[in-house]
Amino acid sequence: MSSVDKEIVSHEVGLDQSLQDDRDMERLGKSQQLKRNFKFYSILGFTTTLMASWESILLTSTYGLTDGGRAGMVYVYIASFVGFFASVISMAEIASISPTSGGQYHWVSEFAAPRFQRFLSYLTGWLSVLGWQAAFASICFLCGTLIQGLLVFNYSDDSGYVYGFERWHGTLLTIAIAVVGTLINTLGAQLLAPLEGVILFLHLGGFVAVLVPLWAMGPGKAPDSAVWTEFSNFGGWSGMGLACLVGQLTPLFSWTGPDAATHMAEEVQNAAFVVPWCMVSTALINGGLGFIMLVTLLYNMGNIQDVIAPASGFSFLPAVQHATGSTAAANGVAAIILVMEVCSAISILATASRQTFAFARDNALPFSGALAHVNKKLHIPITSVLVSTMITVLLCLINIGSTAAFNAVASVMIAALFTTYILSIGAFIRARLLPGGIPHARFSLGKFGLAINVFSVAYLIFAITFTFFPTAANPTPVDMNWSILVFGVVVIFACVQYLLHGRRIYQAPITQVRKNE
Repeated sequence: MSSVDKEIVSHEVGLDQSLQDDRDMERLGKSQQLKRNFKFYSILGFTTTLMASWESILLTSTYGLTDGGRAGMVYVYIASFVGFFASVISMAEIASISPTSGGQYHWVSEFAAPRFQRFLSYLTGWLSVLGWQAAFASICFLCGTLIQGLLVFNYSDDSGYVYGFERWHGTLLTIAIAVVGTLINTLGAQLLAPLEGVILFLHLGGFVAVLVPLWAMGPGKAPDSAVWTEFSNFGGWSGMGLACLVGQLTPLFSWTGPDAATHMAEEVQNAAFVVPWCMVSTALINGGLGFIMLVTLLYNMGNIQDVIAPASGFSFLPAVQHATGSTAAANGVAAIILVMEVCSAISILATASRQTFAFARDNALPFSGALAHVNKKLHIPITSVLVSTMITVLLCLINIGSTAAFNAVASVMIAALFTTYILSIGAFIRARLLPGGIPHARFSLGKFGLAINVFSVAYLIFAITFTFFPTAANPTPVDMNWSILVFGVVVIFACVQYLLHGRRIYQAPITQVRKNE
């Protein structure tokens, strides 16, 4: 085939994909406002770096080491991944049927029982919007605290001197990270798709750059029995099993956000095919990288009691220092992780703004007209981007008064997003059981779909319970996990908002889908 023929075929394939995207948008009752800049590898880079699983395993290892220890982290990771992957492929099938930026709240509207679909859709939308807003605040704050942790790690000595910092330092660093993400998502919006391809390379290259020194420079490895059979219960829970379940916060945090590709669907070419396969690929890639990094950390970190409560707040810093025998190497690893987490913040802001844009497009939010406006030059919902940043700035001001209060707000993201997964997959199970079944999907679970859906909902309900636990038994008010309180307030707020505002003007997506059936 000549180069001219190949170009003609490529052009025809592109037209077919474009027509498929147009047909999907027409069926969903939406007009194409955003520019489809993302292809498979760019959206794969977007989602893999957003989740940043191997980086998050290192950053949040303190939770798992405290509750479960070495062996606990290994087996909880494996078990959690099985449940997590079932949830991802369940949502991937739904995304193939309805590839829209609305994501879960649209799915609930389309597949829930008619009597409840409007209210449940509205509740799901609020939980998703607030969950992603909390996710952006959380990742920015995590970057800020990592910088502070590096200062403590480098400017403390054996004489007892510890570098001191004020809470407002962390607030300013959080705002700085948020500003960087905002600049990329606005002034650099046209470069976001090609940039994600580069970031994917950094994600994979950074993994190798961290992994190799940990194995090559370590003074001695832990015995196999320590990694695979020794459990720890430093949290003081009544049983080792309960301690391990509480420690699953480490893998859960590293897998937050598998629905991100869905919220970018209206900017993805051939979305009904690419988005679900991107979700599956992201889960497999990050799940594998995360497990390899976890095992590497457990073999090379040294004595668990020496890293369990570091002054910096990050167990991986003394662990890497022990593994490599070098403070400079620990700083290098931290710098790589910091860069990747900033890249994650960029992707999370894009996701949060698209979810806000989609919900406002259905008149579900205050000032919906402004939030749903798409800038004609940049082809992005720039108001939603800026409002998302302002929410993070306002939230991080809470940290000046109380870090515990801020953490309670930020940590609600896992519970909020997991609840939206439960509601959307649960609604899809109902649709499967109807006489007509579900619509045709370009990514299908086939005859195993119902069993996988039911298992994923059961796992999510089980997992979400332990996100509300504190890291130690009998916590003080400061150490208490207050996310259950914040989550309850969010649910009550959404219900009241529906009664006062939503039921009058909210345009449930299913009403628009029906117009085009």
